[in-house]
Amino acid sequence: MEKYYPPFKITNEMLSLVASIMEKIGKVDSFNNLDKLPILRKQNRIKSIHSSCAIEANSLSFDQVQDVINGINVVGPQKDIIEVQNAIEAYKEIENINPFDEEELKRIHFIFGKNVVKNPGKYRSGNEGVSDENGNIVFVAPQPNLVPIHMSNLFSWIKKEFKTVNPLILSSVFHYEFVFIHPFSDGNGRTVRFWQNAILGKWKPIFYWLPIENKIQQYQEDYYKAISMSHLNGESTAFIVFMLKMIDQTFSDLLSDAFDYENSTSIYIKKLLESLKPYIWYTSNDILKALGLKSKEALRKNYLGPAIKKELIILEFPDKPTSKNQRYKLVR
Repeated sequence: MEKYYPPFKITNEMLSLVASIMEKIGKVDSFNNLDKLPILRKQNRIKSIHSSCAIEANSLSFDQVQDVINGINVVGPQKDIIEVQNAIEAYKEIENINPFDEEELKRIHFIFGKNVVKNPGKYRSGNEGVSDENGNIVFVAPQPNLVPIHMSNLFSWIKKEFKTVNPLILSSVFHYEFVFIHPFSDGNGRTVRFWQNAILGKWKPIFYWLPIENKIQQYQEDYYKAISMSHLNGESTAFIVFMLKMIDQTFSDLLSDAFDYENSTSIYIKKLLESLKPYIWYTSNDILKALGLKSKEALRKNYLGPAIKKELIILEFPDKPTSKNQRYKLVR
């Protein structure tokens, strides 16, 4: 049996982009890692979910997606709301999945597609193709009986080559090959964009929170052009270059946002965030003890109030902010 190796070329442009991305990853590390910037993590996650759904014609706005995440009822098409709810559930899994496990991919597709697509989590049984604006067939995906073979080969390749092919390139190759195979009848786009982040996150955890999907949405026409060019050339080189550009630009945006955050956040808020652990509810007395303070007024005025206003701290009982049973938790 011939050894499977997806066709692509390493170019000087790719190498230059990889070097630029690596340099920016180093700069991001200087911000004491993203765990100290919870508001950026939250906003980036909303960007990822909104953009990946919007690329697939979901009509909900960024603010509506944020409301769905926060448990606020929104008015919109029920299918679009379910799609966003499904995406929220899927992205909660991203740090825990094994990106080299094909069954995990099917499970994530099921989460994305439940109640909105046929046969979520199962490979397609019918033929698929892409037509141009005139209805002419411009691309025909592999026959359905070949999908399991192609997907098995693709997963075997990324598992074997993860430590030898730079993950920035490897994950982009996976992205294109997945699009080419078109393994599911629907929901392929949002699944593969999620999966590329999962592969990259296994390499550098910063990618779990990097909204590459947002940049793809901004250059959506170029995204499809890069896919078409790779189809035409019979290799993923053009698509890899496109994805590296998107990742590089996303890091530029992240560095700018992180710089603004660092320079607009008071020393009191920074001390508060560094003193609390994620996922834990704290009473005001707990926080006073953690900060070494005695005055509840100083806690409210300098620490909790400004942090709540910046949406860095959430209340357990937001409708009763002065409740004697009130507790506080880091946004994550």
